[in-house]
Amino acid sequence: MDSVQFTAEPSSNDAAERDIPVGDIRVDDIPVADVPGTVPSPASGTGRPPLTFDVIIAGCGPTGAMLAAELRLHDVRVLVVEKETEPASFVRIVALHMRSLELMAMRGLLESMRAHGRQRPAGGIFAAIDKPVPKNLDSAHAYLLGIPQPVVVRLLEEHAIRLGAQVRRGCAVAGVQQDDQGVSIELADGELLRSRYLVGCDGGRSTVRKLLGVGFPGEPSRTETLMGEMQVGVPPEEIAAKVAEIHQTNRRFWLRPFGAGAYSVVVPAATVSDRAQPPTLEDFRQQLRAIAGTDFGVHSPRWLSRFGDATRLAERYRVGRVLLAGDAAHIHPPTGGQGLNLGVQDAFNLGWKLAAQIRGWAPDTLLDTYHAERHPVAQDVLDNTRAQMELHSTEPGPQAVRRLLTELMDFDEVNRYLIEKITAIGVRYDFGAGPDLLGRRLRDIDVKQGRLYDLLHRGRGLLLDRTGRLSAHGFSDRVDHLADPTAALDVPSVLLRPDGHVAWVGDDQQDLDDHLARWFGKPAH
Repeated sequence: MDSVQFTAEPSSNDAAERDIPVGDIRVDDIPVADVPGTVPSPASGTGRPPLTFDVIIAGCGPTGAMLAAELRLHDVRVLVVEKETEPASFVRIVALHMRSLELMAMRGLLESMRAHGRQRPAGGIFAAIDKPVPKNLDSAHAYLLGIPQPVVVRLLEEHAIRLGAQVRRGCAVAGVQQDDQGVSIELADGELLRSRYLVGCDGGRSTVRKLLGVGFPGEPSRTETLMGEMQVGVPPEEIAAKVAEIHQTNRRFWLRPFGAGAYSVVVPAATVSDRAQPPTLEDFRQQLRAIAGTDFGVHSPRWLSRFGDATRLAERYRVGRVLLAGDAAHIHPPTGGQGLNLGVQDAFNLGWKLAAQIRGWAPDTLLDTYHAERHPVAQDVLDNTRAQMELHSTEPGPQAVRRLLTELMDFDEVNRYLIEKITAIGVRYDFGAGPDLLGRRLRDIDVKQGRLYDLLHRGRGLLLDRTGRLSAHGFSDRVDHLADPTAALDVPSVLLRPDGHVAWVGDDQQDLDDHLARWFGKPAH
């Protein structure tokens, strides 16, 4: 679906920066790569004037690519710079959780994701405690999707490029300066770029965050885990029996078939080391022998990696015109598989707000709600991953707590609460007093026109008006109005933000007008 052109004019401070549209740059000034929309970095010292963009995103992982696409839905000029020259070659399987699957459905991406993944039940997520999925979870996508992370990145990057984003690889951010009108970015080769905003999506060791001087408090790694894919030299039955025996007390150990005779191998490391140095196959062999009494004849690795349980949260997600998202804003152990999901959800929250700021219709405090809403969500994820890591310990105390929690999870309410927490469908932003639905996301329900999420592909707000007498007059460039939408909605009317969260519930026009102004600014004249 074509992106929407907002009619609201940019603010006066922004007008000067729109005097040099990207289209005015000569094609022969920028060599175009084979991939459409991807622009390699020009050679340093050519004397070219710096390019001007609305937003530069540092990092083309899932968070950066998702954010670029969200901004392009609103005709924001986006450049993504990625320090790596090629996408990651190793295949790490990640799980897209229910909320992330909902977001993909909201932008028409779910089917392409599902074509490359494998669905499995959403149970057994919290600390790998094996419990069945509760009935009637509040989502039309109540499953997990196992999918290779490079595929997620590729699909999101292609989506952003189709919408008009530019991606440049082999470009590392080396310097950042900002003023009242924009941000100047120096790349490692000395090239200077300028944009109105910069977003650091450049990972746990974020250069952008360090250049900003934003604190990153938390705990360093206390334990480390080796992960890789490799061939094995013993029969599958022998592996399965040994893994089942060890897994009773050590949840950080597994060997799982990964196709074509390869296995995914996860084993605790002997010590915490410098993560800049990848492990060797001999490291795996030693740890497998130490824990399982055999190295299973592992050989011919595809890739080898390590991860720790460091847990840190940026003190601020915004410093003036520079913002942080994804692992640049928070790191935590991978237990529960929340990391990629948390970053993509950051991008979904930030994208429409930053676009509103650039397009000139954002209320004064809208961009600050990004930190106010997402920082507590990340804090909660850090806390639950801390708890899960304790439950993975082989010490007697944590094992006793694990047994107790295993019993408690037999209660449907406990099991449901933990699954909703891990998969983020239980997130409720604080929008003030009001019905329980206020601040929550709305599930994908049937409407006369089909499915609700199909109406959100353009990234606009949506008024679902069962009364048939409400109006979003003056906001048609930002908010769609669907009168008498569905009988599946058990409240009079709701106003949805572009991220699918309920911004208002009621049937009073004046109250609706107040909330339209709160989230979507002044009406267009």
